[in-house]
Amino acid sequence: MSISYDASTRVFNLQANQTSYMIKILDGGYLAHFYWGRKLRRQTQDLRYFDHPSFSPTPEGSDGRFTLDMNPTEYPAYGNGDLRVPAYQIQLENGSTISDLRYESHTITPGKPRLEGLPATYTEKDSEAETLEITLRDVVTGLKVVLSYTAFVQYDAIARSVRFVNEGQAPLKLLRVLSASVDFPHNRFDMLDLAGSWSRERHVQVRPLMMGMQSVESRRGSSSHQHNPFLAMLSKDATEDNGDVYGFNLVYSGNFIAQAEVDQFNNTRVSIGMNPFDFSWHLEPGEAFQTPEAVLVYSAKGLGGMSRTYHKLYRSRICRGLFRDEPRPVLVNNWEATYFDFTAEKIEAIAEVGKELGIELFVLDDGWFGKRDNDQSSLGDWFVNRKKLPDGLEDLVERVHKLDMQFGIWFEPEMISPDSDLYRSHPDWCLHVPDRGRSLGRNQLILDFSRQDVCDEIIQMLSDILNNAPISYVKWDMNRNMSEIGSAMLPPHRQRETAHRYILGLYYVLETITTKFSHVLFESCSGGGGRFDPGMLYYMPQTWTSDNTDAVERLKIQYGTSIVYPISAMGAHVSAAPNHQVGRLTSLKTRGDIAMSGNFGYELDLSKFTDEEKELAKQQVALYKEIRSLVQFGDYYRLLNPFESNEAAWMFVSEDQSEAIVVYSRVLAVPFEPFDSLRLKGLDAGADYVVVETGQQLGGDELMYNGIHTPRLHGDFQSWLFRLKRVN
Repeated sequence: MSISYDASTRVFNLQANQTSYMIKILDGGYLAHFYWGRKLRRQTQDLRYFDHPSFSPTPEGSDGRFTLDMNPTEYPAYGNGDLRVPAYQIQLENGSTISDLRYESHTITPGKPRLEGLPATYTEKDSEAETLEITLRDVVTGLKVVLSYTAFVQYDAIARSVRFVNEGQAPLKLLRVLSASVDFPHNRFDMLDLAGSWSRERHVQVRPLMMGMQSVESRRGSSSHQHNPFLAMLSKDATEDNGDVYGFNLVYSGNFIAQAEVDQFNNTRVSIGMNPFDFSWHLEPGEAFQTPEAVLVYSAKGLGGMSRTYHKLYRSRICRGLFRDEPRPVLVNNWEATYFDFTAEKIEAIAEVGKELGIELFVLDDGWFGKRDNDQSSLGDWFVNRKKLPDGLEDLVERVHKLDMQFGIWFEPEMISPDSDLYRSHPDWCLHVPDRGRSLGRNQLILDFSRQDVCDEIIQMLSDILNNAPISYVKWDMNRNMSEIGSAMLPPHRQRETAHRYILGLYYVLETITTKFSHVLFESCSGGGGRFDPGMLYYMPQTWTSDNTDAVERLKIQYGTSIVYPISAMGAHVSAAPNHQVGRLTSLKTRGDIAMSGNFGYELDLSKFTDEEKELAKQQVALYKEIRSLVQFGDYYRLLNPFESNEAAWMFVSEDQSEAIVVYSRVLAVPFEPFDSLRLKGLDAGADYVVVETGQQLGGDELMYNGIHTPRLHGDFQSWLFRLKRVN
């Protein structure tokens, strides 16, 4: 069993692979966090309490030494003695915001129940995990809170969520509903998070913890480019390969907060969940509210160990559907080749070269619908632009299919242009507030997905397109953040529910569409990586990593993304040089080597390739087809950190350690460069490997402990990709 309960000590021991997570029921029914780390058979030492200043109140009826302000509380409340940041907060009809949850009961069951209406990790067999549900109750209000913990047998992961049920006689208002809170008995951590902006997503930030609050969050209506719904606590000795690392990741695509508070006793409280900013939820008697899921991962083997746990769990138990375990096709997208200016003949010409190169999928991007010649109109008018495609979408799909290529298409279903037939018919269908202006982003407004009628209409529009043409791939985009967040369908006391109801509506649409068209490979996008989160991966197994396709910029973006998210989730394309985002001139070889460290494709005008470029691209496509299963589903190891040096390197290793792919890149040339070696990871130390490109034979121990000599690379922005195969 992965979860046990000792009635004599009143301790729950959740064991996930090599991890233990322990919870203790204290006198009075308070719930304490007892331990999280390497697997323990038991914890015999009890919690300690000592004299404290009067500024830390003691609960009524306690012995005067116990204070919630020093207790490692498992799901802390506001207002009854714990003066640190709470995990939840409610408001009663009388205006007070005090509650007091105490243990009532618990259940331990095999498997993992689904979260209704929300994405979450899952099991395919009950033997894969066990789930503990602890019921807490506030006797004054009748509020029942169910804390849910799933311990996975094969992964060092605990999935947590919370359900609030109003079993009282009066309405309640939820003001804060975080998904997880963990108290650590020290502050000897560095905090790692992933931050950035549009075209500069998920850059790695590491900072020491200090007394007070450190947090990352989104108030933008989506998980955002600026901060990812993830943070990690790193022990002071933690490296890529060693030391304790504790990861927190929220399975949610909307506003979030992830934070660490260090108190006056150097205890650290880490919590993650929906952002309480501008949020409340009205809970009538008998109604329930479910929080999103937080996935907690512990690693005793540094950041790399944590990352590989997230990768394996998310590849197999967050992603779903036909393409979860299938190698992804090599594609060409016309966006940076043509932008809005294309005809059926131009698209066919690009596809013809794509066929010659061995590319398997053509993706038609923005501009094929309504009267869309720029970004100022037509979102919401999901019918074919006959000016560009006079014979319809079906004709273009047929042309591409005749080249023995699949056809994909771009949508932005969550948006509406003021200059559109849909907006003229339904001006109240966008997010808006009465008597206020409607701010535009990219000349567009956001459809109100908190409304069932809007969701159903979008489902019908998309279904009509996907039913009428044999489309194999959909790129689902979302290109602005929320403003004037309000809904014409909600009463005043529920307006602060709009942003979360929008996300629930989005998940409803995604569940419906991806189930109905299960043969279609869906890729999510939000101006690139503005919604790269596990919530979206539940519906779409890959995400466009960034609108920035420059190979040098992608070193940091893809490296940072890999901290949490699997390589199979990352879209990576070769684009034009000079690059359209930064103007950098980079060789086709380097662009290809970096893009092959993800779901590979091209995003440029192939018809402008020289014969030499065509030949190299043909070789890239052929090579990627050989290695893509290993890239997309192998074990990933980071070797050199581009945030710390002029170099970046990573590698992919098969589960049986029989083969590997190594990618090395140096950004700027170094004069009179010294000789160096690259130490590899994840190989079989007792085996010999041959370098496929050179025939050189080296031992796995030599490759890992001494390294392989790096070549002399000439010029800026150079790369080196090589393969290893075990020979004994």
